[in-house]
Amino acid sequence: IRAFIGHSSWISSIALSPDGKYVLSGSQDVTLNLWDIATAQKIKQFTGHKSMIKSVAFSPDGKYVLSGHLDTTLKLWDAETSKEIRTFTGHTDLLNGVTSVSFSPDGKYALSGDFKGIKLWDISTGQEIRTFLSGGFSASFSPDGRYVLSGSVDGKITIWDISTGKEIRTFPEFSGWLKSLTFSPN
Repeated sequence: IRAFIGHSSWISSIALSPDGKYVLSGSQDVTLNLWDIATAQKIKQFTGHKSMIKSVAFSPDGKYVLSGHLDTTLKLWDAETSKEIRTFTGHTDLLNGVTSVSFSPDGKYALSGDFKGIKLWDISTGQEIRTFLSGGFSASFSPDGRYVLSGSVDGKITIWDISTGKEIRTFPEFSGWLKSLTFSPN
């Protein structure tokens, strides 16, 4: 139906805007682009990245964009102006960087994952709230925002309680990396 052409290297992550009008793409070419779905035209490029982009997400209201980078940082962007609001630092996996990012359902918090664990952040202050030590390659919030689902490089799926940071349940291990996972809407 549409082809979005403009990156010079492979695309590592994409996200659809909550209203379904835009696609956000992060690439190994160190660019973060916003595309109009109806026309397949690039309408914005978010500049200021210093390393390849590994993961991207829209906030639930579509006002903000989050990007995770190989240099172990996350960046929060204003989706309308494409201006950087804040940089989050605290990850230490220099080999793989931040491999996943997501917003909480209410948009107040963010999750970021690397090979060493998952971090919970306060969006308004940029402060790290908690680390879930699971070797979490990927992470997402439950639809009610009470739990974190993490997938690791050793194939382990874990559900965590956000308020306590405690592990609630693990699932049988897969034989490989869990690069992406999410809760069902219900």
